[in-house]
Amino acid sequence: MNQPLPLAQWLSAPRSNDTPIAWLGEHTWTLGQLRYDVATLVTTLQQRDGERWALCFENSYLFIVALLATLHAGKTPVIPGHSRVSLLEEQRALFNGVLSDSTLAWSGVTLKIQSAYQSAEHHEPLPAIAETRYVELFTSGSTGQPRRVVKPIACLDQEATLLAGRFAARLAGCRVVASVVPQHLYGLTFRIFLPMALGLPLHAAMLYYTEQLAALSHEHHYAFISSPAFLKRLDRQLTPPPAGLILSAGGVLPWEQVVQTANWLGVWPDEIYGSTETGILAWCHRQRQDISWQPFPGVRIAAEGDAFRAISPLIHHANGLLLDDILQFDDSGRFRLQGRRDRVVKIEEKRVSLGEIEQRLLELEGVCEAAALPITQGGRQGIGALLVLDERARQQWQQSGNAAQELAWRRALLPRMEPVTVPRYWRVVDEIPVNSMNKRVYAQLQELFHETP
Repeated sequence: MNQPLPLAQWLSAPRSNDTPIAWLGEHTWTLGQLRYDVATLVTTLQQRDGERWALCFENSYLFIVALLATLHAGKTPVIPGHSRVSLLEEQRALFNGVLSDSTLAWSGVTLKIQSAYQSAEHHEPLPAIAETRYVELFTSGSTGQPRRVVKPIACLDQEATLLAGRFAARLAGCRVVASVVPQHLYGLTFRIFLPMALGLPLHAAMLYYTEQLAALSHEHHYAFISSPAFLKRLDRQLTPPPAGLILSAGGVLPWEQVVQTANWLGVWPDEIYGSTETGILAWCHRQRQDISWQPFPGVRIAAEGDAFRAISPLIHHANGLLLDDILQFDDSGRFRLQGRRDRVVKIEEKRVSLGEIEQRLLELEGVCEAAALPITQGGRQGIGALLVLDERARQQWQQSGNAAQELAWRRALLPRMEPVTVPRYWRVVDEIPVNSMNKRVYAQLQELFHETP
């Protein structure tokens, strides 16, 4: 395929119904089956009053069905980034119903999506997708509230085209597998839009373990869409699958893991820098340690005070966006990452809002004040929670023992939080230290976790 297909033509482009779209185990879904499944769901959605539908899927093929059907039906797909019932209840004002491949026990409307495993022998034209259509994603903001990010379909198509210009030659003949979900922009762009635009079969399931990667058939070559969190845990005693391209995003891959990944898979990984708000901004292909990030064509990043502003054809704002990261540029226009400037941090490549964690901690019974901060101990990073308790909760904490109380707090938080965001390290104090301006100095708070509890 020479020109990447825009989403509006994924179903209508003149391709055979036998074209493979996705596979899972021994089953392969074809374009004819996708056309049938989408048309069936479009009819269902057109009979529903709701305009906004949340997409909560494990199966990427069914995610594509739901994404296309909502857009062809003139609805808005909302990607909340999770499938947790308690959070869906909290966020129900954001959508009218949920489309899912699971039965979700929440109080709102859920349509469970399945494949009919039938092919549309004679594909009837679906309602056109308006050029103004978009998807909505939600990501943690520094305020602790979910941040709504609108992504026009035209912008996502343009991002796939930009990526194709860089990677299409190396993707030719590959099947796409991933250890990241399509519920976030990285997975949506690289696991869904890019293979669909280039006509590459994609794996419908997420890979959680090296064993699943090693079990892939050696009859094919693969493009592996991954992250540092997965690549750090590679079991290099296993036999790797044939790989044509390795992509990593969500955080900088340590040089040791770059080398180990290349040694095991026989391919030097490419890294992607960007965010949900900005889309892709830069890439890096390191075969030695001192290689910096190279902005994609059309991306311009300039200093603005103590911050940096990115202007890009992928950013749906004429003035661009301020970045959360601090950058250091060299004379060639490449840059290195020097840390983050706000209270959104990366834990195992997931963007974590410390403000949101603090709000959840304050919801625990007996907690009067709370501070959350990133803590590294024994080479492992996690969230530390600093709590001020009321008298009753403090007595209970002293009587039950630290371990039992911390376990109870974790259990109370898990239904409403990603596991990686639940605090791993806990401290109870009489008061949370502040400076002369009555502001918390987080470097000082971190020192409290260096002491023996």
